[in-house]
Amino acid sequence: MGKHRRSEIRRKEAGLLREEKPRKSVIEVVIGARESLFELGIDTGLQVLQALLEEDRTEICGPKGTHDPSRGAYRGGHDEGTLVLAGRKVRVKKPRVHERGGRERRLPAWEQYSQEDPLADRMVEQMILGVSTRKYDRSLESLPDEVETLGTSKSEVSRTFVARTETQLAEFLQRPLDGLVLPVVMLDGLHVDDHVLLVALGIDREGYKHVLGLWEGTTESEEVCRSLLSELVGRGLPVEQARLFVIDGGKGLRKAIRTVFGAWALIARCRVHKIRNVVEHMPKGKQTWVRAQMRRAFKSSSAEDAKRRLLELAASLEDSHPGAASSVREGLDETLTILRLKVGPLLTATLSSTNPIENLNGSVRNVTRRVKRWRGGKMAMRWAAGALLEAEGKFRRVKGYREMPGLLSSLKALCSSPQNNTIDLAQRVA
Repeated sequence: MGKHRRSEIRRKEAGLLREEKPRKSVIEVVIGARESLFELGIDTGLQVLQALLEEDRTEICGPKGTHDPSRGAYRGGHDEGTLVLAGRKVRVKKPRVHERGGRERRLPAWEQYSQEDPLADRMVEQMILGVSTRKYDRSLESLPDEVETLGTSKSEVSRTFVARTETQLAEFLQRPLDGLVLPVVMLDGLHVDDHVLLVALGIDREGYKHVLGLWEGTTESEEVCRSLLSELVGRGLPVEQARLFVIDGGKGLRKAIRTVFGAWALIARCRVHKIRNVVEHMPKGKQTWVRAQMRRAFKSSSAEDAKRRLLELAASLEDSHPGAASSVREGLDETLTILRLKVGPLLTATLSSTNPIENLNGSVRNVTRRVKRWRGGKMAMRWAAGALLEAEGKFRRVKGYREMPGLLSSLKALCSSPQNNTIDLAQRVA
């Protein structure tokens, strides 16, 4: 046995060596510090609030214990009140002030911090992000045990969410549009449970996207589509302004655009939907070939060349697949509208399909698919409006936004002085 080992044994027997304490992991230290700091922040924040309330009371009533016959209010002890903290309501002590005559006076600091809007906003945000009403309380930061909380039950969260989204929907449907210059409007239908919602998306001259409206109905109903467009006009969307409408090809939607906007509207059909409609008429063995032929035609350098190629494709399909040939010819000029406008390649790719609004509708589907039970169209509208507003906050400019001046010039040249509102611009530019 070595010298150092014998020395260690003797010292241990003499009780000179201390037992080593188990070391904490870094994660344990960080979690403990985080919880301590959060509790410290909550406690400090409540103390600061109490100090602010007492300052307000002193300013109104004067220093405590000092007689002032001219004062108009006096202290009235404390009462229990509720404030919003970390996504929930908490009970706090509220100083009371009584005016001469017995009427209670509210303190400015209490007025400022007792608003319930932050709580409603937090609840709506959590619901939109997928937190159920039953799990809302668990999604929040834990508070110190001495802080009494309330307002996080399933029923309370549900009532708050319904009330807040009803307000959001009403405000959403009344937002003014007269301050926006929107040369592009996209329209598409969205299925929510058994309901079909029509969504309108605008793109301004800088390439920024704006959710314009929401209506319950279908793109196949001219009356519903006309109601939505008329509502947009009533909220400030000008009629006499050159504008490109990008749609999926719904006949009712096309008729409604012509009825409301006349010759000021230029309609572009979505190429993706067009190819899909044609391919559905073909057997599986030929679908890939037809899809490739149509994509090659749409990449042509001019609208005339693209039209020639598509008509040749339709002629080759006439005998074997007449349904596909008819689908190619149907609305052909409107699928080539973007090529006739001669805008840059990036913006052409953006406006040749309804992908921007399809992506927006996909965000709504991601939110609404978590709902297990629907209670009518109004509920679908509330959820859709909340999801649209959430998505709108994350919007970026469209690809090709630097090419927007070219689009504006082309639209202005085509629509600046229409002879009458019955002229079909698709024919004028053909």
